[in-house]
Amino acid sequence: MDDLLTDFLTETNESLAALDLALVKLEQEPEDAATLSLIFRLVHTIKGTCGFLGLPRLERVAHAGENVLGRVRDGVLAVSPDLVSAILAALDRIKSIIATLEATGAEPGGDDLVLIAELDAISEGRAAPAVPAKPAAAPASLPPTHSPLSPAVEAPPAPAFVAPDPVPVEAATEPVAAADSSLASQTIRVGVEVLENLMTLVSELVLTRNQLLQLARSQENAGFTGPLQRLSHITSDLQEGIMKTRMQPIGYAWNKLPRIVRDLARELDKKIDLVMLGAETELDRQVLELIKDPLTHMVRNSGDHGLEGTAERRARGKPEAGRIVLNAFHEGGHIVIEISDDGRGLPIDRIRSKVLSKGLATEAELAAMTPEAIQRFIFRAGFSTAAAVTAVSGRGVGMDVVKTNIERIGGTIDLKSVPDQGTVFTIKIPLTLAIVAALIVEAGGERFAIPQISVVELVRAHEGRPSPQGTTDDGANNTSRIERINGTPVLRLRERLLPLINLDDLLRLRDGLTPGGGPVPPAAADASLTIVVAQVGANQFGLIVDRVFDTEEIVVKPVAPVLRHISMFSGNTILGDGSVIMILDPSGIARATGIAGSADGRLVDPTAKAGRPIADTDATTAMLLFRAGDDTIKAVPLGLVARLENIAHDRIEFASGTPVTQYRGGLMRIVPMSGELDMTRTEQAVLVFTAEHARRGNETCMGLAVDQIVDVVDDCLRIELSGAREGILGTAIVAGRATDVIDTSHWLTKAHQDWFKTAHDPRDGGDQRPRLLVVEDSNFFRQMIVPVLQSAGYDVSAVPDAAKALQLRDTNRMFEAIISDIEMPDMDGLAFVRAVRAGGAWAELPVIALSGRGSERDVEDGRDAGFTDYVGKFSKDELLESLRQCLSQPRPSASAPLQMVA
Repeated sequence: MDDLLTDFLTETNESLAALDLALVKLEQEPEDAATLSLIFRLVHTIKGTCGFLGLPRLERVAHAGENVLGRVRDGVLAVSPDLVSAILAALDRIKSIIATLEATGAEPGGDDLVLIAELDAISEGRAAPAVPAKPAAAPASLPPTHSPLSPAVEAPPAPAFVAPDPVPVEAATEPVAAADSSLASQTIRVGVEVLENLMTLVSELVLTRNQLLQLARSQENAGFTGPLQRLSHITSDLQEGIMKTRMQPIGYAWNKLPRIVRDLARELDKKIDLVMLGAETELDRQVLELIKDPLTHMVRNSGDHGLEGTAERRARGKPEAGRIVLNAFHEGGHIVIEISDDGRGLPIDRIRSKVLSKGLATEAELAAMTPEAIQRFIFRAGFSTAAAVTAVSGRGVGMDVVKTNIERIGGTIDLKSVPDQGTVFTIKIPLTLAIVAALIVEAGGERFAIPQISVVELVRAHEGRPSPQGTTDDGANNTSRIERINGTPVLRLRERLLPLINLDDLLRLRDGLTPGGGPVPPAAADASLTIVVAQVGANQFGLIVDRVFDTEEIVVKPVAPVLRHISMFSGNTILGDGSVIMILDPSGIARATGIAGSADGRLVDPTAKAGRPIADTDATTAMLLFRAGDDTIKAVPLGLVARLENIAHDRIEFASGTPVTQYRGGLMRIVPMSGELDMTRTEQAVLVFTAEHARRGNETCMGLAVDQIVDVVDDCLRIELSGAREGILGTAIVAGRATDVIDTSHWLTKAHQDWFKTAHDPRDGGDQRPRLLVVEDSNFFRQMIVPVLQSAGYDVSAVPDAAKALQLRDTNRMFEAIISDIEMPDMDGLAFVRAVRAGGAWAELPVIALSGRGSERDVEDGRDAGFTDYVGKFSKDELLESLRQCLSQPRPSASAPLQMVA
């Protein structure tokens, strides 16, 4: 095959990919003259080049399609779904001929008379566009060898065909514009093999550079230090440039999906919205090519078997249009791709029955499995729950192939599915053939690399006493130390308690260690531990290591298959001294130790970005267990507690009959849960609560005096019985026993009645439970309000800002009411409620303002913005009463008076 033909095939394939996208866009926006012009120009270019190269069959088909487009451009024909289908049929024929031309170097035999006659009849106005016939069951990768148009050219026009609504395409138009040669920058085609060789050479150069740098560190006043630094800079620049040549936006792998979903919607008579987020996320070209087919298969599965039909969705109270969301983002040095739908979810009962009928597990084994483990059987070869295998897809059929192809490049695939809510497939691709900055550490005599993107800071902490690390602005020690709660080590880092993981312990690098045994104690009283504070999503934890070396750019190699089942490793690399070390995966460590990730199968919204997850009430919560006043175990969410203190009784004083202590440069009130302090004790255990933001000009603290700290556990906080006593929200099952959950707001307002009020405002003169959305930027208030609302019988979700809430609206997540803070960063509550009222699925929902600002002007501003009610923060009873009224009556009109409930 000569070079001219090779270039033609490459350019034509690019043009065909762009045409698929452009035609789908034109179907949605028939008046878009720019898109029509682009389509005509691309088809005209294909036709002209075919004639120049002597490819008559291609030229005839392209010419017939160009004639139809010309009549549309001239205004003689109108754009319709059937006309677009006719043009797409011509493009499919061109693709079929191109495929043979690519394989053999010559056009295939045969003719296209029927197809060309149909197109000519349409362009001349002798026939309306015919409805494409449904293709026979065949592999999706095989191009059609017959015309999908009706052969009866002379027959009278068929009755008008009512097609489903076209598939909206979001965030997928950039590649189309890029296909316009007038907008493209100058390029040159380079063979992939050349780039592969360059990448290999650069990787070796980086390793050699690292070896030279290590030699330079061991020699003082070396004459080559200056030139070596220059070489290091050049190597870094060269490495970055070569990496860019290999990286491509994942949007290029998604180009064909709008066309696939559009055809799928017409064939299945469904309405499908396709949303593509993170199309600009770049990944290695080789990986991009390898994931195209798995992505296509999974999208077709979602459309065919995941999404319900229009009538079924309407009966379930869902929007008629099903939604498929593709989301790509970087997380912890990996690339994560999520494919989700809002359909019926995986049928766990049918999966269980199929597992039993195939003998893959016994009844006893299934009973011991989590729902997620049962759902993962769909990745078994030949496993399917579909009643009938369709020509489109079969959920389960081929999923084993998808899993195999992803694992072949060192990736993983997982799923979460909730009945009647949908399914999320998560593909995680590790760093392969990449060079990243990493922190080199040592534990148990072995060195490891931690991707620097996951490292927050390095800390040296002492067991049981603070490490001096400076002071804060208010004079308090900015300390870090290791404490133990019921024998479990935690790191107190400034205002937070972080879980600790000993790397020796986790990887069993030393003899005699028992998993979960906690950190190795210091050898001497003044010894300290080196801790790497890592972050995975919204979770931070401390990783105890023996030694920290330096940061180094490393060449990442995929994990060997024999170690792929160990989730704590993401790859391996070669250091400057020639040593081969493993690369730690902080996300895998967090999952293996239970710090991050939920085992309950709760569906995570795919459009929420990493690091700020939605806090659904079914997720596990860290709970602090304690005793106070009697032998009953009590609990409070650990996230609400700022610090745990043991205060000597000689430091407790009384002011106006109230116990106080001098604390962090001020006075802290102490509220005893048992009613009074036991002054016979030498020390008093105190739970310290602080205001999360200093609206009063200084920090507000309150100490809740308890008898004994019992434990810290992770459990699902579901209040089963309402509290019958003052200060108790209700009773929940925590760690397998009945536990009273305290009403934190009750005890806080005992110390400060105005705890939830802001400073003076200068303007002052799955089940049937109602679903609520709480929009609150303060983690403190989020963790406090969710149990309150849940104990009142509501199903609550909470998000940290207005942007996350609006993302939920755009994914058609529905609620019965919204509770929103007024003062929030970026978009405040007034702007948020205006955006809600502007239109969309939430436009008529009750929205309750929750604020400490209650002047007449505040209430007036809230009414004008669109709030249904305005409740003081934190007035629990008034909030519950407001919700009851809002959910039992129609929403008041904008002109109705809005009251401030104080």
